[in-house]
Amino acid sequence: MRPGESRDTPRTPSTPRSSRPLLPDPLWIVTGLITAAYLLFLLSLLGATALHSSPSDLLHALGSRQIRYAFGLSLLSCTLSALLSLLVAVPVGYLLSRGRFPGKAWLDAALDIPIVLPPMVVGLCLLIFFQTPAGKLIEKAIPFTYTIAGVVLAQCVIGTAFAVRTMRGTFDHLSARPEEVAMTLGCSRATAVCRVTLPAASRGMFAAASIAWARSLGEFGPILVFAGATRMKTEVLPTSVWLELSVGNLEAAIAVSLLMVALAVLVLTAVRMAGERL
Repeated sequence: MRPGESRDTPRTPSTPRSSRPLLPDPLWIVTGLITAAYLLFLLSLLGATALHSSPSDLLHALGSRQIRYAFGLSLLSCTLSALLSLLVAVPVGYLLSRGRFPGKAWLDAALDIPIVLPPMVVGLCLLIFFQTPAGKLIEKAIPFTYTIAGVVLAQCVIGTAFAVRTMRGTFDHLSARPEEVAMTLGCSRATAVCRVTLPAASRGMFAAASIAWARSLGEFGPILVFAGATRMKTEVLPTSVWLELSVGNLEAAIAVSLLMVALAVLVLTAVRMAGERL
């Protein structure tokens, strides 16, 4: 009994906590509205671009010989770039995840340089490097400047940085215990990594290669500066957009842009189906 309350005073039953109306947290409302507004803006951009031209005009533009060549070269160069990126990203990601050595934080930061550098600067650095004695020596074996090999290299420089981030995250989420057990059973570290760790990281490797492929598909600045945009030679889809816009062919530029959007969506879908989050 509360103080000052008589026995005959009727008590007002309290409302059970579970029956009280639950109001949404204002924070979730605000964040949901911001997310919806941003998504609507992105969809509006794509929708306006897709509806700007008729389907027949888009198909006619995609049927041109130059764009078909750029499409084929993009598929080839992006695939080669993704494979090369994976060859670098797997050992580097493993080193950053499992290695313990002085200067690791500085190495981690240095590997992010291609991500934060302006794309044009990456292309300029490649161009200047291949004018040095070391670069000229490499060019005698494999010509890179203004060649298809240069397209692949320019794409690979950017794609590898993103693939390394993905592979490090993959190895960070994998327990080192199975690898250590394999080593106690007589396996060397290399054997344990190949037989235990890499099979467990297969989805992450697929995600890393997919991200590198998608990044390579969208690269423009490094390719333009280092490999050029020569028709039927080093022209890929991003440079096709630039070339078509430069001559006022808006229909072709839109068609190529939508083709790149479709390819990017296919890559994202493949990664999601593999169970990885970018």
